[in-house]
Amino acid sequence: MNARTDTELLQTVTQPALHPLSNAHLDALEEETIFILREAAAAFERPALLFSGGKDSLVMLRCAEKAFGASRIPFPLLMIDTGHNFPEVTDFRDRRAAELQATLIVRSVEDSMARGTVRLAHPGESRNAHQSVTLLEAIEEFRFDALLGGARRDEEKARAKERIFSHRDSFGQWQPKAQRPELWTLFNTRLQPGEHFRVFPISNWTELDVWQYIAREHIALPSLYYAHRREVVERRGLLVPVTPLTPPRAGEQVQVRSVRFRTVGDITCTCPVESHAATPADIVRETLAAEVSERGATRMDDQTSEASMEKRKRDGYF
Repeated sequence: MNARTDTELLQTVTQPALHPLSNAHLDALEEETIFILREAAAAFERPALLFSGGKDSLVMLRCAEKAFGASRIPFPLLMIDTGHNFPEVTDFRDRRAAELQATLIVRSVEDSMARGTVRLAHPGESRNAHQSVTLLEAIEEFRFDALLGGARRDEEKARAKERIFSHRDSFGQWQPKAQRPELWTLFNTRLQPGEHFRVFPISNWTELDVWQYIAREHIALPSLYYAHRREVVERRGLLVPVTPLTPPRAGEQVQVRSVRFRTVGDITCTCPVESHAATPADIVRETLAAEVSERGATRMDDQTSEASMEKRKRDGYF
């Protein structure tokens, strides 16, 4: 953060010159999210909140604090760890869960690999898509009947097809052509044995909404979300971070650039963008000017078709 006061920062983020929507818009989104969180808590016996330590799950967690009270969130936090997550994010996740005195459940793709339920095509394959298997195993282990996730409809076309209360069959699969109507915020939460729901309380938020809310609520985030200098290489129009998991390839030139991450996930498929944004206000300005969605600009595994993502979701992906 720079030397500006919190009041100055909030005024900068919410002034009409930056965005035509006032705080009333954020209030409405927050109110809707709180309503959905409370509906889920009332409708299901064993819900869990998917918590990665990323910005969307932290926004959802703040709304949960407001819905139920700090240190009184009535469901555990669940993370599926690929084993290739950024340590800055997992460390932040652990600290935040401890601050809230919340139950944090972590299940690892590596454990699924040890059991033989996940098999990589080659050692260098991204584990990101394989999280579905570990997630379904965790659902069976704890008998979760609802998972609350931070996905938003503006992220990607297949996600835009989701209902807020998205039914999953006994195989954990999503059937996009057999979704239940959600008229007048009336949610059909009936379940058969073995079925569960994915609930998306911030479905109607955009990336810009998220950053304005982060600024308004002074939500702390992992440092990766803000500008820092890092070694990267250019590959397929993306900036790939140079790490032991993502080393430079033959002929690639390593550069040190000022970058930030718009989204954080598995190191092997998450890329930063060039940026000097050091505060939420700076990021709001950048987001207003962005022409590519955060996933399209930063996720190597999302450089695919809508049909590919939809298939992954049908198989149980987040």
